Amino acid sequence: MARRGSLLGVLLLALLLGAGGRALWMWLDRPIERVSIRGELHHAGADYLRGQLAPLVRGQAWLSADLGELRERARAIGWLREVRIRREWPNALVFELVEQVPVARWNDDRLLNPEGEPFAFAPLPAPGGLPYLAGPPGSGPEVLAYHDTLAARLRARGLSLRQLRLEDRGAWRLQLEQGIWVMLGRNHREPRLARFLAAWQREFAALAPHIRYLDLRYPNGVAVAWHGNDAPSLAGGASQGGARRGASPSG
Repeated sequence: MARRGSLLGVLLLALLLGAGGRALWMWLDRPIERVSIRGELHHAGADYLRGQLAPLVRGQAWLSADLGELRERARAIGWLREVRIRREWPNALVFELVEQVPVARWNDDRLLNPEGEPFAFAPLPAPGGLPYLAGPPGSGPEVLAYHDTLAARLRARGLSLRQLRLEDRGAWRLQLEQGIWVMLGRNHREPRLARFLAAWQREFAALAPHIRYLDLRYPNGVAVAWHGNDAPSLAGGASQGGARRGASPSG
């Protein structure tokens, strides 16, 4: 009889604890009323990010909110590279944010971070002063790495690089700050670049305002396209229409 009474007491205690725990949970699991944002932000302001994050927590409760799911949804906001979330008593969530660092424009509607990973910047404006890069999907790291190498090579000759593009078929072309396009093609990038730099220093620098593009995809020469109809005289013998006489472009 005493044993049965003891079991009944334990059962009643468990029920009371369970009911109390459930009541405590329901009391703690109140609606989220505040979202705090922390982190060093330079491009995406706190007000903008708070407006983006608020819909993610709308209707969520403080204890039952799935922080892992919220983190993944928050990372879909273009400007956020990393997101950490923690609960703050009594009804707030704290978002610790690491912002993307933009180093280049990418395919007109994206930006690249230092690892060459693209991210969306809209509806915020893209930062000014970034180089324009373009390439097929997944080529961001390759294009960014070649841009950095190429920009240093050109800078040593007093030239600035405005754009660099990798075409779908593997051909490279770049645009100088003066607006001149330089076609490097698919193959033999280094010797073609060396040929361009030598020709630029020898004769093309003085003619830059007249040049529309330079085509290096010829075995032994440089093809030139001019603005307008009047081509300045060249020491090297390139034709006005583009290709050197008697030559055809290669890849």
